[in-house]
Formats: sequence, structure tokens, C-alpha cells
Amino acid sequence: MKIAISSAGKNLESKVTEVFGRCPYFLVVEIDNKKIKGIEVVENTSIDQSVGAGISAAKIIAEKGADVVITGEVGPKALDVLKQFNIQVYNGFGSIKEVIQKFIDGGLKQPK
Repeated sequence: MKIAISSAGKNLESKVTEVFGRCPYFLVVEIDNKKIKGIEVVENTSIDQSVGAGISAAKIIAEKGADVVITGEVGPKALDVLKQFNIQVYNGFGSIKEVIQKFIDGGLKQPK
């Protein structure tokens, strides 16, 4: 399973950003048997777009093969694109390492 997390930085100690489309980075974390097997840092090239940043960011994540996105908030248009690619969305806050563990333990919620 691949989890894309909107990140303020380039490592597991970084914070999950409050917004999806304008985060500086995505950490694409591969999980297998409830353990982290790999991490890819993806620069969000959509961050400076005047409009449509969330939609572009959702397409970047889909191209990376993510099954799940964890972020603070996702706009409605980006959420629609993620749903089209069957990518589940969860809200998470704090360090990426903590949020991944919460996801593995089933402690994250999906937005309504």
C-alpha cells in the first residue's frame, strides 16, 4: 500500500500540512505488513498555481500510485479527482511518523 502525505518537509519528522494542494512536498510512504518499506519525497509542483493547485496535486498523487492520502484538509475539487482514482482520503495532524502509526492502528478518520 502506498500512502501520500502532505508534508511541510522531506522526512518522517516533518509535520503534516493543513492543506493538500499547496503543501511543499508529499511523502509517498510504502507500507507492507504494518511496517514502512520505503519513502519517496515528491515536490509539489502545483504549489504556485493561481488556480487548480488541488486538482493538479491530486493528479501528481495518482501518478505515483497512491492508495491513500493523509492531509489536514482537501478542497472539494481535489477530493473529486482523488475519488475518481479510487484514492481514500484521511485527515491527520502532527508528525508524519505519528500519523502513519495512527493510520496503521486504524485511528484516523475520513472527512465527511
